[in-house]
Amino acid sequence: MMRSGVGRLLSALRRSPMLLAGVLMVLAFVSVGVLAPWIAPHDPRADSGISYQSPSREHLLGTNDGGADIFSRLVWGSRTTLQVAVLATALILVIGLAVGLTAGLRGGLVDTVLMRIVDIFLALPVIPLLLFVAALAERSLALSILMIGLFTWPQTARIVRSQTLTLRSRGYVANARGFGAGPFYVVTRHLVPTLGPIIGANLVFVAGVAVTTEAALSFLGLGDPAAVSWGAEINRALMSRQISFGTLWLSWLVPFGLALTLAILGFTLIGVALEPWSNPRWRRSQR
Repeated sequence: MMRSGVGRLLSALRRSPMLLAGVLMVLAFVSVGVLAPWIAPHDPRADSGISYQSPSREHLLGTNDGGADIFSRLVWGSRTTLQVAVLATALILVIGLAVGLTAGLRGGLVDTVLMRIVDIFLALPVIPLLLFVAALAERSLALSILMIGLFTWPQTARIVRSQTLTLRSRGYVANARGFGAGPFYVVTRHLVPTLGPIIGANLVFVAGVAVTTEAALSFLGLGDPAAVSWGAEINRALMSRQISFGTLWLSWLVPFGLALTLAILGFTLIGVALEPWSNPRWRRSQR
């Protein structure tokens, strides 16, 4: 079964250049984040040279206004971004699955109440709320992850609930419940495996949104001040008076903007490539 799943994945990668490109981008991003302590040549938070030093063998991208190695901050910033993508997506998955499955399986009043809560969250102006909370609360990476997760789970919940309603009426699910199978067995044995592709494609998009949101908060100075973040470094570069002189922008500003763009693009390409496989409506429209 595992070999069959790996074979299908390899076959999909061969058939879809878009999926292959997205997977390679995300794998490169994840690899850099995981291996950051071994890739970065200097402590990203410590002064390792004079300010605004030009690129050299010791400092591949030079140093910033505080004398910190720019390449090391670029590498460690990928770890911060990776943490946000993984943890925020996991939180969204837990809340979205719990609400969507409960609403779809229970139906009736429970479904109505939960969906009205989802509608309320969907109607909220997410970006202004994120900025408001971040401005008032003590800024930390954990708070950023929590805010992203709490404000972006409703879409996942609606997708899960919609598919659960469809699956609930199918024969094998009805038979399992008729023979006394409990909710946990039905969910783990029948619903989650079927919902997997749809949830996976949605979560890839969610991971991209989480990365973008964290970078935006950090860029606006509302992220964790102690964290090494791509968005915060872009903001720091743009605030420097020296960025307009010489080629400093090329070694300081461009790498962080390019890294952020490629990470988001990788998640987007995977999500778009998985859409035909995960969306039943799309498959029906192609028949």
